[in-house]
Amino acid sequence: MSRVSLTVNGGSVTAEVEPRTQLAEFLREHCLLTGTHLGCEHGVCGACTVLLDGAPARSCIAFAATCEGADVRTIEGLEDDPVTQRLRAAFTVEHGLQCGYCTPGMLVTARDIVLRLPDADDDRIRLELAGNLCRCTGYAGIVRAIRRVLGEGVVRPIAVAPPPPVMSPVPPVATPIASAVPTPVGPSFTLAIQVARPHGEIWAALHDPALLAACVPGARLMSQQDGVLAGEMQIALGPIVAAFSGSGRLALDEATHRATLSGEGQDRRSNTSLSGVATITLEATTPAVTQVALRVTYALRGPLAQLARGPVVQAFASGIAETVARNLERRLAGDTASVTPSRLSAVGLLRRILWQRLRRWLGLG
Repeated sequence: MSRVSLTVNGGSVTAEVEPRTQLAEFLREHCLLTGTHLGCEHGVCGACTVLLDGAPARSCIAFAATCEGADVRTIEGLEDDPVTQRLRAAFTVEHGLQCGYCTPGMLVTARDIVLRLPDADDDRIRLELAGNLCRCTGYAGIVRAIRRVLGEGVVRPIAVAPPPPVMSPVPPVATPIASAVPTPVGPSFTLAIQVARPHGEIWAALHDPALLAACVPGARLMSQQDGVLAGEMQIALGPIVAAFSGSGRLALDEATHRATLSGEGQDRRSNTSLSGVATITLEATTPAVTQVALRVTYALRGPLAQLARGPVVQAFASGIAETVARNLERRLAGDTASVTPSRLSAVGLLRRILWQRLRRWLGLG
């Protein structure tokens, strides 16, 4: 293994990689930047094109270990770039994409053409696109889109705000909230849930990880010491059963009534790893009702990550949070007879969420 430090979309990333790890693989699997597509993996099709130190490069034939100190910009890092924004709009107007698989790499190359060759004609545009293959459009719409942006004049690209750093391994001892584990590079979402219990009871419950674990379907707390937790969570995804075992750390800020739970775990059967940080903030809506706000950032790597698209994960997490909130309400009210499932059924939970949304859309409550 080799240790490599580079800049990805403006943020510093340090990781241990195998010498054979492609830069594209590193971006997709480690940084979860799946906008970089893999096609031929021989540097021919251009689907994996990224900016390496400002120039288009094939990330499938560049090794991550050789990119020490490099500045990498993927299609995600160009979201707020004005030239890329114009190109996206022009690709839509001129029908410059169909299946879309080549589009991320095509946009990176097109941006380079617009910035480097402001006077390019159709022939020169086609020549510059020779390293980016498209098997849908015949290139006519792509050429028109680039020419449209060239005809509008060029706005220089703007700096993009850096993402949070990559999550470090959970340390063996607890630390204050001020030095909590950095947020992992990956998607994030926010949730707000009303819990029908007083603010003080909910805050006290956050001091009791065993109580919280008892409210989570499929969760089992195996040990806790000085804020460091070890446990397991079982999930059923149709015929797929996963058991994530790992450790985490709970930090509580008494002054702001904010809790931070960070951790990581692995399902050894599928070799899928999960890391994340959840920030929990409490606000008393009424004397008897507390609003719990959660902000979650996570990174899922491995075979099961293919099932974890953003909207699905958010709906899944929302369902878990609602289940935990209702179980917590019952337990704080003294109903210790309520039993949570020994294994969380993702399919059943998503079915329930979809049914609830359908009822809302139909105005049935």
